[in-house]
Amino acid sequence: MDHALYNDDLDLQRTLTRESLAGAFSAGVGSAELVGMEVENGLVDQVTGCSVPYGGEQGARALLDLMVRATDGTPLFDLADVSGSHPIGVKLPNGASFTLETGGALEYASKPTASLAQAVRVAEADLLVTAALAERLGIALLSGACLPFTPPAKIPWIPKPRVKVMRDYFNRLGESGEHAEAVMGVTLSTQTSLDYLSGQDFIDKLRLHVRAAPIVSALFVNSPIADGGYAGVMSRRMQYWQRFDPRRCGVLEFALTENASVDDFFDWTLKLPMIYRDGQRSHVPAPYRTFADLMNDGFGDGTWPTLADWQLHLCQVWPHVRPRSTLELRASDGLPWPYFSAAPAIWVGLTYDAAVRKEASALLSELTPFQLERAVEDIAVKGLAASVGPHPVRDLAHELLRLARQGLENRVAAQVDPPEVLSYLEPLEQVDGDGETFADKCLALWESELGQSPSAYVRRFRIPFD
Repeated sequence: MDHALYNDDLDLQRTLTRESLAGAFSAGVGSAELVGMEVENGLVDQVTGCSVPYGGEQGARALLDLMVRATDGTPLFDLADVSGSHPIGVKLPNGASFTLETGGALEYASKPTASLAQAVRVAEADLLVTAALAERLGIALLSGACLPFTPPAKIPWIPKPRVKVMRDYFNRLGESGEHAEAVMGVTLSTQTSLDYLSGQDFIDKLRLHVRAAPIVSALFVNSPIADGGYAGVMSRRMQYWQRFDPRRCGVLEFALTENASVDDFFDWTLKLPMIYRDGQRSHVPAPYRTFADLMNDGFGDGTWPTLADWQLHLCQVWPHVRPRSTLELRASDGLPWPYFSAAPAIWVGLTYDAAVRKEASALLSELTPFQLERAVEDIAVKGLAASVGPHPVRDLAHELLRLARQGLENRVAAQVDPPEVLSYLEPLEQVDGDGETFADKCLALWESELGQSPSAYVRRFRIPFD
């Protein structure tokens, strides 16, 4: 490190202001409404269904090394791994990437694109190639929302400094950190990232997403199996997230106030403690010092927060909708292969057509933050049979699906996407039509055809490898 440059940079750190933080929320000149997605899958033993370790001949690192060689990819390392001894991901030549989550799951991140169909096609191809490579090592890529056979005590935490910091932080929270290790180690989802074009567009889309996220999640419930057996609910994953530091998760209440703005998100985020830092300066702040305090007083070691710290702090919040340079939809369970495309499809359909977005917003306009928060637990237990305020969730979900299809049909008519994108909604429309959720189907299979066998479960729900 060039210490002269470091000292010059330190002067800039002392002047970090709210205005300098705003760049993280700037739509920018010439912005377009692109589609990005992140698809999480477990790396599991084919017989036991348990997550594989990081090291060893049949471990996550061996898979990453094989992926680099087979795809001509570039290995990715944690910023704090200055020796480059522990790769945590692979950057593919097409701009997509695979990275390991804290508990060893493999997350695929697409390159943002204007075409939903293109994003899905590339993601499907990349995931199939990776599943075939994993099979060569005896590893299965397991789709779904929760790794049902990995005991919390045997989660294979990957060798990143932040993992221990996060585990220690959440362990200190008591009841509000009760399920932190399960969230970090066994939950899976497919997340969709969408763009906003202005400050008002940010608020309009955020309001819709905050109200719609729990209702859309009812169509996706898919984690009735946990800890090796029936969890007694439709989405154990959603329940886990309800006990994961609620201050930084769940419903963004401020987004539903009459005069909401980006400033409200600043205020909410600045009041939260910063959990960890990355890179050479890895000093970890005291667990109850907010980012605002750190901006005013520094870390206590002669350094102040940088824009990189601010960007990292934004990664340390996990609401249903995470605002950053995009709006990231992250509330719903992951679905079985090959239905991951349903997540970006429903959100693109609801969001990127102005008329549809307006109608969907009007449909949900009376829902309050309190009603939405209560509905999350009800949906986790009952799925589509739940209620949100005075409304049956199933009725609202039906209308949102109808509007999403209309939004996608308008994209097809405008030749933004081909007709195949309409098929991405069909799995959700089947759930809506017969009332049988993915969780219902999974549980029925588990108790009949699969014979409550982990190996049979893996065979049924893994990504195919040939």
